[in-house]
Amino acid sequence: MQYTHEHLEMQKTLRRFIDEEINPHVDAWEEAEIFPAHEVFKKLGNLGLLGLNKPEAFGGAGLDYSFAMAFAEALGHISCGGVPMAIGVQTDMCTPALARFGSDELRREFLTPAIAGDMVGCIGVSEPGAGSDVAGLKSYAKKDGDDYLITGQKMWITNSLQADWMCMLVNTSDGPVHRNKSLVMVPMNLPGIEKAKKIRKIGMNSSDTGLIYFDNVRVPQRFRIGEEGQGFVYQMQQFQEERLWAAASSLVPMEDCIAQTIEWAQQRQMFGATLADQQWVQFKLAELKTEVEALRALTYRACDLHVKGEDVLELASMAKLKTGRLTRQVADTCLQFWGGMGFTLENRVARLYRDGRLGSIGGGADEVMLGILAKTMGIAKRPPRG
Repeated sequence: MQYTHEHLEMQKTLRRFIDEEINPHVDAWEEAEIFPAHEVFKKLGNLGLLGLNKPEAFGGAGLDYSFAMAFAEALGHISCGGVPMAIGVQTDMCTPALARFGSDELRREFLTPAIAGDMVGCIGVSEPGAGSDVAGLKSYAKKDGDDYLITGQKMWITNSLQADWMCMLVNTSDGPVHRNKSLVMVPMNLPGIEKAKKIRKIGMNSSDTGLIYFDNVRVPQRFRIGEEGQGFVYQMQQFQEERLWAAASSLVPMEDCIAQTIEWAQQRQMFGATLADQQWVQFKLAELKTEVEALRALTYRACDLHVKGEDVLELASMAKLKTGRLTRQVADTCLQFWGGMGFTLENRVARLYRDGRLGSIGGGADEVMLGILAKTMGIAKRPPRG
């Protein structure tokens, strides 16, 4: 995959917006542990950036997925992880299934305002007892006439304290665990919804994360995305774009971390020379940059095949696994070279150290990615679906 002039112009527009409207406020948003999602998303919507690969009939640009990938990569210029993650939830985590399988009525009601930046969305999968084990979730939607009555909990939900709606994975029958789930669009202002707790985190501080309770929340069955019982399948497909987004959005932060560390090492005097004069430092930074470029090549290849309509389960899982581990390696190695200066809250490398740790947990833990790869490689047996 190679970015065209159109890709690069879009990235230039986004970087200008980031420099003018986001980065000057990041430190304050990190301190407040929240950012004004509606305000930021509306400005991005006005620029036409929240629906690059979504259908034109619902306000999107109708472009292929490579533009979403270029967008995710450019988001890496934001000087924290929380804000780009929140944007990525809107573009690549809570809307792909809606855009692909939702009825026209449902897309007009929820997708169009999300693309315009008039509504903030969130994705409701994880629960207190079901994180990476998606099949184990317990929230339940009972039929009552033409409605569902939803009861349960969702936890670690990005954007949920500001969201207007949730794309919620919920059990809609007592059948086999891979066939009893549906994705349902749930407006977050309905009776019975309690935004119970703002979860404080060790990183991604500018992103709001909530624990949400649902107590007999009445939602029309017409708010279901696609077929009943296909929610697990839809969510697994949705995960692939989330994992590619995670890989693409990590590249620039790692490159910036390495570049800032080189600049620091060239100035830091020790033992009659600079830190950058030490061959060990030179070799480690060279090795890290090589690894980042290798991840970029893997991510671009996966994107190219995804655009062609091919199955990228294996490559997306590889990219997600490598992203989480490499981000930790880059941040930890560079922080060590900063010494005591790296162990301060104000340090940008320290921010990546904190924010980047989520990469091996969210969207499927490293061990889940390894399990997927073991199956696609034919090493591990696939359990019977049921």
